[in-house]
Amino acid sequence: MSSPPAKDDGPCLPEMQDIWNLLRFEAQEGRIWLDEERVVLLRSNELRGLRRELIDALGMQRAKGLLTRMGYISGKMDAERARRLRPDASLFDVFSVGPQSHMVTGQVKVIPQKLDWNEQENYFHAIFDWENSFEAEIFLSEFGAGFEPVCWAQLGYASGFTTQFMGRQIYFKETCCTACGHETCRIEGRLVEDWEDAEEAFRHYQPDRIADQLFELQEQMAELRSRVDAEEHFGQLIGSSPRFLEVRDLLSRAARSKVTVLLLGETGVGKDMFARALHEASDRADKPFVAVNCAAIPRDLIEAELFGVERGAFTGAEKTRAGRFERADTGTLFLDEVGELSLHAQAALLRVLQEGELERVGGSEVKTVDVRLIAATNEDLDEAVREGRFRQDLLYRLNVYSTTVPPLRERIEDLPDLISHFLDKYGTLHGKTGLSVTDRAMTLLREYDWPGNIRELANVIERGVILTDPGGQIEAAHLFPGFRGQQDEEGDAPEQRPLSELVAGAIDAGHPLEAVEQQLIDAAMARSGNKVSGAARLLGLTRAQLDYRLKKRQDAENS
Repeated sequence: MSSPPAKDDGPCLPEMQDIWNLLRFEAQEGRIWLDEERVVLLRSNELRGLRRELIDALGMQRAKGLLTRMGYISGKMDAERARRLRPDASLFDVFSVGPQSHMVTGQVKVIPQKLDWNEQENYFHAIFDWENSFEAEIFLSEFGAGFEPVCWAQLGYASGFTTQFMGRQIYFKETCCTACGHETCRIEGRLVEDWEDAEEAFRHYQPDRIADQLFELQEQMAELRSRVDAEEHFGQLIGSSPRFLEVRDLLSRAARSKVTVLLLGETGVGKDMFARALHEASDRADKPFVAVNCAAIPRDLIEAELFGVERGAFTGAEKTRAGRFERADTGTLFLDEVGELSLHAQAALLRVLQEGELERVGGSEVKTVDVRLIAATNEDLDEAVREGRFRQDLLYRLNVYSTTVPPLRERIEDLPDLISHFLDKYGTLHGKTGLSVTDRAMTLLREYDWPGNIRELANVIERGVILTDPGGQIEAAHLFPGFRGQQDEEGDAPEQRPLSELVAGAIDAGHPLEAVEQQLIDAAMARSGNKVSGAARLLGLTRAQLDYRLKKRQDAENS
């Protein structure tokens, strides 16, 4: 390999204070941030040992491919930050975010020698010199001088950043390297079609056979796991934390029996999902599953809704109509918020549970039904019994087999899987694929207390999906209205600011009214101990008005 050609009079990189300002140390928390991305300081001997292990385990060429692709992915992610960081700068200054990010993280000193592009004519040609390359240094210390360039991850970064930034496939070659005895490292970039030996030269950017085999095995394992989940009929429930698995195992044991199950837990923990999974795991899986939110139906109509009504039974009853119990015959009936039933409705429910019989409102004919009942509540039913709002004999019938679904804050280990699920769900719904969450945003998601539980998480992720470009990263500000990074950490919490400022922040961030309303309702429910009446008072609503909003949301989630 020849020595580097004479240096051109290349452009100079701009000031990089704005990038330095993105670097933030949280020494007491053991974290370092570069903008929204968490970074880690690794010593050169650690990286040297890692590189040695990769080469020994995979061979030189496969290790090169792995590190090149790793750098390529990192470069693409940094390209998304560049235009946001310098929105009003020249194209060269915006592009310089890539080289300067490499410098800030201590990987190499970048010296531009030539940068020539013409988007209209589909032309790109760039030459950069690299000084103090960490990859070259650790290779020399471990293996000595070689015959091929070794700055693999840095080269992949340059290709990934430029490809993403320009919107065209651009690859760089390392034409000189200090690990080969040259004075400096030099890279040259062109459009892929302008390289004569592109297929051979850039094969390291394609996953090799080992990676393909690993992905194939991963797909086979996923398919096998899917079949196992299908056999257990609890595959739609997401989680692997001890609390989650404990509840899932308890319910799976009761699945094939007819026993009445009582699901306890806070609002938004997913009791409806557990109820549906329980039905699908039962012998009644091919029979009806009927869900009723008792809190969303006026008390004077709940009996007609559950047990049916005969024509003329009351004003407005213009025709005979079967109730939810009859519609669920031979299947499963899920009564959510069962603590909201009137005492009269509780007596009728007790009769169905004991005798399997009911009478429609306004009728005298006794009808026999075969229904498996699953009930749920966020109330303390023992307290409701003491206050005279709930029948003790009915509680005995419901409480034969009960379990408490844990709140999200007690199964935070499941957060990554849940986030991935909602990213896929809402990404598909809103036509955005390839989304991910920044390290900073993920840290805040983990540290948040989640008073609205999984329902609140779903709302937060959907808002992030709406505010993020396709293929981009969801940042903390997309998820939490009013998040202002370092300022919030110093004590200026969003909830301490004036209402007018919070409203302005929500509008500027593009948060729709529906999402803001849902957040207010979830927070009020959490603060009132998940009591609808108390939450309604906090929000300045009547109970009926809040009931209507809760029912509207549930109907939307079930549709």
